[in-house]
Amino acid sequence: MTKKLYGADIVIDSLRKHGVDLVFGIPGAKIDRLFEALDGKDSDDAPKLIVTRHEQNAVFMAQAYARLTGKTGVAISTSGPGVGNLTTGIMTANAEGDPILAIGGQVQRKDLHRLTHQSTPSAEIMAPITRYSAEIQDPNNISETIANAFEASQGAEKGASFVSLPQDVDDAVVDEKPLPIYEAPKMGPADPAELDKLVDLIKHSKMPVILIGQRGGNEEVTAALHNLLRDYAFPVVETFQAAGVVSRDLEDQSYFGRVGLFRNQVGDQLLQQSDLVIAVGYDAIEYEPRNWNKEGQLRIVNLDTKPAQIDNHYTPVMQLVGDIATSLNQLDQLLKGFKYPAAAKDQLAAYKAKLDKDKQQKAPQSHGKSHPLAIVQAIQENVTDDMIVSLDVGSHYIWMARHFRCYQPRHLLISNGMQTLGVGLPWAMVAAMLHPERKAVAICGDGGFLFSGSELSTAVQHHLNLVVIVWNDDAHYDMVKFQEEMKYPQAAGVKFGDCDIVKYAESFGATGLRVEKPADLNKVMNKAFNVDGPVVVDVPVDYSNNKDLAANLIDSQLG
Repeated sequence: MTKKLYGADIVIDSLRKHGVDLVFGIPGAKIDRLFEALDGKDSDDAPKLIVTRHEQNAVFMAQAYARLTGKTGVAISTSGPGVGNLTTGIMTANAEGDPILAIGGQVQRKDLHRLTHQSTPSAEIMAPITRYSAEIQDPNNISETIANAFEASQGAEKGASFVSLPQDVDDAVVDEKPLPIYEAPKMGPADPAELDKLVDLIKHSKMPVILIGQRGGNEEVTAALHNLLRDYAFPVVETFQAAGVVSRDLEDQSYFGRVGLFRNQVGDQLLQQSDLVIAVGYDAIEYEPRNWNKEGQLRIVNLDTKPAQIDNHYTPVMQLVGDIATSLNQLDQLLKGFKYPAAAKDQLAAYKAKLDKDKQQKAPQSHGKSHPLAIVQAIQENVTDDMIVSLDVGSHYIWMARHFRCYQPRHLLISNGMQTLGVGLPWAMVAAMLHPERKAVAICGDGGFLFSGSELSTAVQHHLNLVVIVWNDDAHYDMVKFQEEMKYPQAAGVKFGDCDIVKYAESFGATGLRVEKPADLNKVMNKAFNVDGPVVVDVPVDYSNNKDLAANLIDSQLG
């Protein structure tokens, strides 16, 4: 006798055919059959379900899964408030180019237009913050709707998809066979004639610079970029989300820092001086052109999977649209015989010396609390190149993005599109799930940590190999605080209730450690990296030098 297939079974079939092996979410009555299919007695071939403490964190985890694997991450929630809680994670993934699919439960179709319990126009709510948003109205359309959601998430501009699954569709017996595995579309290189023109532009430039952005951070693009750099020694500036694209062996030759917030870094200065900026996989949301091209005079080439968003500060002289890795490989071949201009070498050496001076800078003396530079250096000493470090948002992320060196793409995870509080812990947890053989590291402020700190119970449940380092500034939203203090007589609305971070960690069954005085920083950090299971380190931080982060802004052309 043929086994009945329900709507939930077709969803599972779709997830499996798209290579999804982990899903994240919280169940509810409107979507319980899908959770039974994921985690019930007959779910041996289903993706592994990770039950989270909050739907927002489920999407953050799906986002990390996507960023680290390249596959579409999946989060599932029930109807009404369950769907509502997905929105922050969805807009974050969509803005930051991470392919995710969120599936939300919904009331029965007959109740969609009634004032019934948890009835919400979910697909309409999600439409402005996704690449694709649809509600399934016929059980026989489940397979094709989800296939289109996956395709949209993996398009030229990757991002979020949302599918609303009414309860009676989830529960329905399905007659139509699910779609077979199909071939995903592939993008070719940019137009050959345009690549020839780019070669000519490069050969007639005095200081061409590559600005690498979030769509340039996958393995294929990174490999192609490395080949190009080994052949022609271009200087490279990374956006925060492209951190780690320049490998350790190319660091001395090609790494010229990161840009992503205040316009005062070596990378900003180099971009300002360049007569040709080749923007590779760059997205304006990472670091708006009005910040790094304030005067609007830079000659820019846009090399990407999609056309640029044109504005007053980003009007490329050329646009090369196609598969980035293939385009870079072809550019490498076409440049044969090119030598980077010798006349630029002294200027580049001066920038490199300034960057190296920043790297070697010793942390100033602190009184009772650790200086941010000292914390960055202690983390650097304990993190190996293969460990994945995720940053939450706050003052700590500016210090880390500027000073922490990383040599593999997507091994320093940063939210610089939405700058969303709470991502640090969930992202690191997924890194630990995917790579249990090595530590995963979350760097959080005390504010951001408490946004998602309840997931420590999930980390303990799965015994994750995880170190969480909390920069504790006595319960302030300091990234807001120090910028308000630069604009107003005093900061407002930046103090929240105190929490004992160590006791909080211990209450979930994690190990809690505290740096009691700056002299103990390295010792405590070393201990944390040798503790089994989840460990949380409370590091009191001295943020008195934070205003220096926004000092010496480049606000005019350099001579």
